[in-house]
Amino acid sequence: MRGLQGKVAVVTGAGGGIGQAICRRLAEEGCAVAAFDKDAAKLDEILAKLASIGARTFKAAVDITDHGAVVAAVQASEAALGPIDILVNNAGWDRLRNFLDTEPAFWDTIIGINLKGPLNMHHAVLPGMAKRRDGRVITIASDAGRVGSSGEAVYAACKGGMIAFTKTLARELARSGVRLNAVCPGPTETPLLESFLGEGESGKKVYDALQRSIPLKRLGRPDDIPGIVAFLASDDAGFITGQVISVSGGLTMAG
Repeated sequence: MRGLQGKVAVVTGAGGGIGQAICRRLAEEGCAVAAFDKDAAKLDEILAKLASIGARTFKAAVDITDHGAVVAAVQASEAALGPIDILVNNAGWDRLRNFLDTEPAFWDTIIGINLKGPLNMHHAVLPGMAKRRDGRVITIASDAGRVGSSGEAVYAACKGGMIAFTKTLARELARSGVRLNAVCPGPTETPLLESFLGEGESGKKVYDALQRSIPLKRLGRPDDIPGIVAFLASDDAGFITGQVISVSGGLTMAG
């Protein structure tokens, strides 16, 4: 991809399956990578992999739902690697629950990670991008936010919110040279999806139905996501902003 060599990228949820795959791809494209995640052990794991390809790295064991902690981590990242050129909002979490069986404490957890966390990241990173009149933000949303997903009502609401938020900021910051886009994975083989199997018979039915319904006849894999992220972060996508791109094996198709 053109224009990624030497850029500085922050990736949240960097220790997860998709997060690690995104970190590796951006490092392979020549980016310095600041890996953000709550799990310090997972951060050490991905940083060891990035070190093996000679990438410059920084790690921040940070809870993205804490605005003050996010601001401090962003400042530390920029002190170590330089100004942030690319933000990838990848962190996410959910549990399969019918909405009527949930409680407000559960909603708060889902909203904190999937909505408030990305808002905190945008709020900490975007002022520098706007001042420099350049920057790319890629938010990993979900097709649940585009078409709904049984058992994921609050998660889908958050991801739909992030799609709308991305489009709104793309309009607000267009004249500042900051481009924002959303990527919507379909069902992907991650610990989050596999956790559905632990939800009993209903979870297994959802899991099996998803596999059957995908036109390409397989679940997504973490390595299916980084290519579009790298593209949207690169100069090849310089005229693309405010867009929502699904990576779903054809499960969702929109004109």
